Amino acid sequence: MGEIDDEIERADRESFTRQPPKTLKGQIGYLVRQLGSAKAVAREIGVTADSVNRYRRGARKHARADVAAKIDDAVRQRWQPQVRKRRQQQAATTGGITVETRARFGYTALVGTTDDGRFRRLTVHLPPAYSQRLFDARDSRASDQQMCGIIAVGFNEIYFQDGGNRAIGLSDVEINDIGYLDLDY
Repeated sequence: MGEIDDEIERADRESFTRQPPKTLKGQIGYLVRQLGSAKAVAREIGVTADSVNRYRRGARKHARADVAAKIDDAVRQRWQPQVRKRRQQQAATTGGITVETRARFGYTALVGTTDDGRFRRLTVHLPPAYSQRLFDARDSRASDQQMCGIIAVGFNEIYFQDGGNRAIGLSDVEINDIGYLDLDY
């Protein structure tokens, strides 16, 4: 997973209407219902099926820290898929996506202007078309660099060129050296 994929996941988690199970027993019970068997859960989290059954029965109350983190992550990835889907659909059709970042932006410009990359802190609301492209790229397992390219094209059109009102000769905006990135939709 890349940085942008992680940010989409974080933004999805902010849309939960109910909190996922907090207890180990509750989390394992949920995963067994989702994946269908203790064996499938065991493969997912890297333990034996016997351990999964012990967690489910409550015979073991605590998992190792690394296993507990895997369990929590597996639950959160599957929690409220309809809420996630509805929120992403809204962003892709009407709402758009807001990207806040501090990164080095480079670009190709007309002769006689500077094209040296420099750090900028930007918060830009991208229209729904960019949200859809970003979600499609994530679903097709695109690399972080490819998803950065989608965001860069959006920044070029919306921020740098202001929808065609300025910097007409500016092209090929690139995002490099991301200090931080935050997505909201």
